[in-house]
Amino acid sequence: MSGRRMEDRWNDDNKINLSLKIKKRVLPTMYGGILGDLIGVPVEFKKRGTFNINDITGYGTHNQPPGTWSDDTSLTLCLIENIIENGNIDNLMDKFVRYRDSGYFTPFGKTFDIGIATSKAIERYKNEVPAPKCGGDSEYDNGNGAIMRIAPIAFLLYNDFNFKRKAEIIKTYTEITHSHPRAIVGSIIFVELLLRLYHNNSLSNALKGIQNLFVENFNEDHAYRTELHHYKRIFEEDFLKLPINEIASDGYVVHTLEAAIWSFGNTTTFKEAILTAVNLGDDTDTVASITGSLAGMYYKMGLIPNEWLDKIVKKEFIDNLIKKYYEFCADKAVMEEYGSL
Repeated sequence: MSGRRMEDRWNDDNKINLSLKIKKRVLPTMYGGILGDLIGVPVEFKKRGTFNINDITGYGTHNQPPGTWSDDTSLTLCLIENIIENGNIDNLMDKFVRYRDSGYFTPFGKTFDIGIATSKAIERYKNEVPAPKCGGDSEYDNGNGAIMRIAPIAFLLYNDFNFKRKAEIIKTYTEITHSHPRAIVGSIIFVELLLRLYHNNSLSNALKGIQNLFVENFNEDHAYRTELHHYKRIFEEDFLKLPINEIASDGYVVHTLEAAIWSFGNTTTFKEAILTAVNLGDDTDTVASITGSLAGMYYKMGLIPNEWLDKIVKKEFIDNLIKKYYEFCADKAVMEEYGSL
C-alpha cells in the first residue's frame, strides 16, 4: 500500500503549526484593540481623575450603548478588509470615504467620531488628490489617527527582517492621512513593537532593539532619526518608573504611544492594562486601543475576559472578519514558508 512520504507529513504538520501560531497572535491583537477602543469611548475627552472605569460601560461622551466601538476600530476593519481583498491604497481610501460619509463599518450605520486630520485627508482624496499625497504634512498634523488603525500591518511583516523595507511599507499606509515624518516614525515604532512582541521579546528588549534599528539603518540627518528624538522617553531605562502625572494621554501621536507603552509596561494582565490606559483620561479610546493591541499580542486570547468579548456590538460580524483575516495571514505565511498550502 502506497503512502505519503514522511517529509510531506512533516510539512503538513509544520503548516498547521504555523497557521495556529499566526491565529494565536492575530485574534488577541485585533480583539485587544477593539476592546480598548470600546471601553474608552464613553469617557473620551474626560479629564483624568474625574471618573473611574473598571468594566465595559456605555453612553457618556458619545451617548452610545455599551460595547460600541469608534473610528479606531472602523478604520482598522477597513484596512483588514482591504488586505484580504488585496486592495491598494486607493481602494483603502475609498473605504475611508465610505466610513466617513456613509457609516461603513460602524456599529449602527452612522459615523459618530472621526479625527480632523483623517477627515481632511479624506476630503483631499475626494477632490482627486492622489492617495499618497492626502495626509497632512505640517507639525500640527501629528495626531494619532494613523497608528490607531495600523496594527494589522504587523502580520504582513512578521517574517520580514529588512527594516528599511518594512519602514517603507508602514509609511505607505500612514501617509495617506498623516504624512509628517514624526507620525510615520510613530507608526514604525508601534508596528515594530508588535512584531517584537510576536517574536517573544520582552518590552525592554523590544524597545532597545527598535532604537538600534533606527540608528543602524538611517543616517543622523535622516528625517526619521531627527524625529526619533521626540520619542526618546520610551527608550530610556526609567521610562516606566515615571509617575502618572508625567504621562500625557492626548491625541498627539508621541503622547499616545508613550501612554500606551506606559500602561502596558506597568501592568501584569490584559484587563489591568486596558483599564489603566482608559483611566488616564483624554483620548481614552485610542490610547486604550493601542494598549489593547500590545497587551493582546503579549497575553494572547486566554487572558482576555470572555465577558468583555461577549459585549462587543456586532460581535458575529467582527468575528467573521477577523477569522477571514487570520486565515489570509496564515495562508500567506504558509505560502511564503513552504510554497504551497
